[in-house]
Amino acid sequence: MMASGKNAKKARRELPVINQREGLPWLTITAVTVIVALAATIFFVVFNAREDKNQAAEVLAPFVPTAENQDPAAGIEGVFTGAADTYKVGLHVTPPTRVAYDRFPPVGGPHDAEWAACNGVVYEVPVRNENMVHTLEHGAIWITYNPDTIGDQLDTLRGLVEGKQYITLSPYPGLDSRISLQAWAHQLKVDSADDGRIQQFITALQRNQFLTPEVNGTCAQPTFDIANPPAFDATPPGADAVQMDGTGGASGAVVTQDSAEAQGETAPETGMTESGTADPATTSAEAVPTGDTAPAATGTESSDTAETTEPSVAATTG
Repeated sequence: MMASGKNAKKARRELPVINQREGLPWLTITAVTVIVALAATIFFVVFNAREDKNQAAEVLAPFVPTAENQDPAAGIEGVFTGAADTYKVGLHVTPPTRVAYDRFPPVGGPHDAEWAACNGVVYEVPVRNENMVHTLEHGAIWITYNPDTIGDQLDTLRGLVEGKQYITLSPYPGLDSRISLQAWAHQLKVDSADDGRIQQFITALQRNQFLTPEVNGTCAQPTFDIANPPAFDATPPGADAVQMDGTGGASGAVVTQDSAEAQGETAPETGMTESGTADPATTSAEAVPTGDTAPAATGTESSDTAETTEPSVAATTG
């Protein structure tokens, strides 16, 4: 018997109920949005870092040494540039002999035969001038600061040095500026660790192939005690100090050989022309200078031997 029309219509309306979640998949959408935002942030950071690096390189480009511009540091405002005949190379003294330097911190001249370790070393205590000057001869930058006035800017200076090559940092009591940077025959004094001239100075002079007396000299010095280096002496050098031209000094002092000479750690050094530029072609051992011109090197470090002379300096190279 067929259902009546009324009952058939009712049966058609009563369809089975299906349970299901309705609406958009918000969890998935949120996850995708976060991933996209994170990727965009990473891209933005990397892109900007690259742009900043490119801009920095562009700003510093005029301070990169070239054959046409061998001393770009000369264009830095406030920089001191010394005459080559004042800063003679290869003159070594032995402890406790001191040198009567013409600037403080010093920027060149006679120095200790042992150089301080200078590959990104941050010295916590002041270091003897004569050891630090030797690092400049190898092309390192020596950054010093007044421990009484540096304040929180010390962290910025540490960032410039730690983990880097051919650069050091040390306190310098009595410094007449907050910060002072030294390279061979060059100096720059500034009052802020954020001063843009600091990077200009480093770019222009760190291992400058035209100005560094020993551009192939190493900064590695495993025997140098970084935690307890030779003590800094703030008193004025006495009458027995060696002069900038290599004369003077106490009699009977032992002239030592550069420590790398025996170890064979350094390559042949370069000479220094009268104009203050390194002459890569000169590789012979120099004699103790007696005139006003800077001598050219006439031998490699490995060829020199220790001897006893008077005064307490020698024309050993290194």
